[in-house]
Amino acid sequence: MIRMTRFLARPAALAVLSLALLLGTTGCATSSRVGVTNDFDHSVNFSAFKTWAWYPQQPTDTEGGPAKGYESFLDKRMRAAVSAEMTRKGLTEVATTPDIYVAYSARVEQKQQVSPYYNGLGYPYGYGYGYYGRGMQPITQYKAGTVVIDIIDARRKELAWRGTGQAQVDQNSINEAETLRIVNGILGTYPPQGNNVRR
Repeated sequence: MIRMTRFLARPAALAVLSLALLLGTTGCATSSRVGVTNDFDHSVNFSAFKTWAWYPQQPTDTEGGPAKGYESFLDKRMRAAVSAEMTRKGLTEVATTPDIYVAYSARVEQKQQVSPYYNGLGYPYGYGYGYYGRGMQPITQYKAGTVVIDIIDARRKELAWRGTGQAQVDQNSINEAETLRIVNGILGTYPPQGNNVRR
């Protein structure tokens, strides 16, 4: 107990412990967070849309499933997640003459992130001695899954709404849980809300 108290009394030890705790909690938050953005045509009356269908010329996904005559795992996951979310929003999927078409694209990319806790002096938080080395910034490599969902006004044949979501993923593809998390994050912002939306 005395050794632990002496250890924690050192500024360098406190810095290392603080950094470990902070990076641990930040890592969990980063892996579960979805960054979402959207844009839309402000002249569109979104409340008039009641039915939907998949866009007829749906592009191939990152695994190339539809182009080869079968659905890839990612394509199945995307279609299931989008269908469930559209149903929750009260929209009905139809085979012909929908109000809107839905299309998506998905990809996984390698990303880099520079630690925001680096003070430029070679010391984390300005305590103790340089752990990373003077003049070096700690860089984290990670995989990011990006999904874009488009909603097209079927009557006008024009893009009405686009939502984009990005999240850290574990593999070179987006697994089922990650697909649900990203799709729910994106479609959670549809239909657009606010005073500038036509009603």
